[in-house]
Amino acid sequence: MSLGDAWDRIWGDITATASPSPQSLWIALGAVLVCVAVPSLWHLARHVVTLVHEAGHALVATLLGREVRSISLHSDTSGLTVSPGDARRLPLALKAFAGYPAPGIAGLAIAWAIGAGHGVAVLWVSVAALLIVLLRVRNVYGVLVVVAVGAGLGWAAWALPDGWRVGIACGLAWLLLIGGVRAVVELQGSRRGGARGSDADALARLTRVPGGVWVALFWLVTVACLGGGALLLAGAAA
Repeated sequence: MSLGDAWDRIWGDITATASPSPQSLWIALGAVLVCVAVPSLWHLARHVVTLVHEAGHALVATLLGREVRSISLHSDTSGLTVSPGDARRLPLALKAFAGYPAPGIAGLAIAWAIGAGHGVAVLWVSVAALLIVLLRVRNVYGVLVVVAVGAGLGWAAWALPDGWRVGIACGLAWLLLIGGVRAVVELQGSRRGGARGSDADALARLTRVPGGVWVALFWLVTVACLGGGALLLAGAAA
């Protein structure tokens, strides 16, 4: 197959419409709930949530005119985005705030796309976004994570039939929506345990608003995204 033929096929996937079946939607939800509930599986799935978390920091930093120098992903599922630039409090606070809401917002956007019939396009757009993120990843483990996720989504987008592809897009939406909330639960637990190096603590230092308030705002955004995304997905399969 020539490069032109491959592009035509991908473009056809992006512009085509396909709706999820109720079975694929609820199977995807069940699979994600298992992944979130089982610690060993969550450790693996958490890398996807962290990846989107760090991409959220990077996107907001870029929009604010900051240089995204590096993104790192670590085996303990933590991450770090380095973006030197404007040192004023507001840009720094906006960048610090962006991480925890990012998975929920991305999941909501994916749910909207699935509801509009573009579940297959979600996979190709995700692969393209991962390629952009890969350009800024600066540690070996992070490269492995991005390549593994991108290769998996790319293979699914290329090789599987529409039903499976839309089902995987539903799974990705559920993972980001539910995983975004789970990440905030973990943040709250770590702060109760005495940890003070989180985005909420960075926001507290920048704004003099207590870290607990920022955790509550993360809760509000991620739970709202989960509720909205669930309604969109349920409507798509109705």
